[in-house]
Amino acid sequence: MKLGLAIAFIAIAAVVFGVVGFILGGLHRRKVAEAKIGSADKEAARIVSDALAQAESKKKEAILEAKDTIHKERTMVENELRERRTEIQKQERRIMQREESLDKKSDNLEKKEEILNGKIKEADAKLEEVEKLKRSQFEMLEKISNYTKEQARDYLLKSLEDDLAADKSRKILEYEQKLRDECDNMAREVVSTAIQRCAADQVAEATVSVVALPNDEMKGRIIGREGRNIRTLETITGVDLIIDDTPEAITLSSFDPVRREIARVTLEKLIADGRIHPTRIEEMHEKATREVEHAIKQAGDRAVLDAGVNGIHPELVKILGRLKYRTSYGQNVLNHSLEVSYLAGLMAAEIGADVKQAKRAGLLHDIGKALDHELDGSHIELGVEYARKYKENEKIVHAIAAHHGDIEAKTVVACLVQAADAISAARPGSRRENVQNYIKRLEKLEELTGSFEGVERSFAIQAGREVRIMVKPEVITDDKMPLLAHDIVKKIEEELEYPGQIKVNIIRENRATDYAK
Repeated sequence: MKLGLAIAFIAIAAVVFGVVGFILGGLHRRKVAEAKIGSADKEAARIVSDALAQAESKKKEAILEAKDTIHKERTMVENELRERRTEIQKQERRIMQREESLDKKSDNLEKKEEILNGKIKEADAKLEEVEKLKRSQFEMLEKISNYTKEQARDYLLKSLEDDLAADKSRKILEYEQKLRDECDNMAREVVSTAIQRCAADQVAEATVSVVALPNDEMKGRIIGREGRNIRTLETITGVDLIIDDTPEAITLSSFDPVRREIARVTLEKLIADGRIHPTRIEEMHEKATREVEHAIKQAGDRAVLDAGVNGIHPELVKILGRLKYRTSYGQNVLNHSLEVSYLAGLMAAEIGADVKQAKRAGLLHDIGKALDHELDGSHIELGVEYARKYKENEKIVHAIAAHHGDIEAKTVVACLVQAADAISAARPGSRRENVQNYIKRLEKLEELTGSFEGVERSFAIQAGREVRIMVKPEVITDDKMPLLAHDIVKKIEEELEYPGQIKVNIIRENRATDYAK
């Protein structure tokens, strides 16, 4: 028990000593902290004191710098003000000098105005005297001439108008003649240049097809038993086969050149094959048709390429290719169309017109000739119809319609195509008709049209496509002209043979002629 009390006492004593130690440690730390705080206060006071001293020093420096800057700025402003005052004084002196100059000018103007007013008054006085003199002279002239002022003016104006009208008529005639001569010379030069630059072949094509046979026995095989082969050929091809005494040859005749060409190719294939019977004829006809159609397309493409024309509808190109098998007086129409295209393009280039349009119109101008065997209407009407159908330019359509003069040519391209067509058709060697027959036909046309009463002269132009008839105005009146034209057309149709159509153009004019002596 004593041991336990001793231990308890020791524990209590340890606690008491711990508490006392803690209290003493806290007092010691407090004293140390107070000592540090005192030294920090002193240091802070010293720092504040130093900062205040530095601030005061800097304040003084800033004040001195500001005073120096203000002094400099004040000096600069005073100098600038001094310069501006000097400039203003100079401007004031200039203004005063200008005012003095203006005052002097104003005084001079007033003096001149006074002088001018005096002169105006003198001029008015003189003008009034002139007017009085003029009136007296007019009164005297009226008494002498027995004309009033208005009558005299009308008389003078009428005389002047008559003189001017005569001079104007004379000048117009002179200019018209000069222009006509210049146009004729230019046209001759353009046409001759175009013809020289276009080299064309002479006509050498036939209008019938002849098929050569290896021997005369082949004629019998072509005719067949009881004529069945030849009947089949004629029925399928639409062509007449002429088998006569001509050795080793058969002639094909048809109004349609394409049919005739298909029949020729068919017959040549049958002869080469050797098997001739109705079924084989049909097979060969189909092959020949395809070959000819391909050849037509190739011919059209080649013509378009040779002419240098683009953008033509494929159907028109195909129709154009059919002209390869069409002839007119022995002249191949496709070659003629190409020749017209070349000539029209050359002439267009010479006069500065549209070369592409001229070539295009020249190439398509006779396209209706590929259709006139199958459809009703002239080749011009068919050509116009199909050109419009396949969306050709209206200028091209107009050139096609006007290339034979059926309607008036209203564009340069149409006139060029007319001229090129006439050149290509009328040049030597272009057609099979010889010169003598050609001249005889024109002479007969002129003789026939000149035989009517009231006809003074007649002229065949455009290679016989048109005849111009000058009638006597005192015999043929305007009312009689349509009847005379109808009678002449009827007589031409009855008595003449001619290709295409002939335009009858009757001209009646009155002339007044006098001579100055």
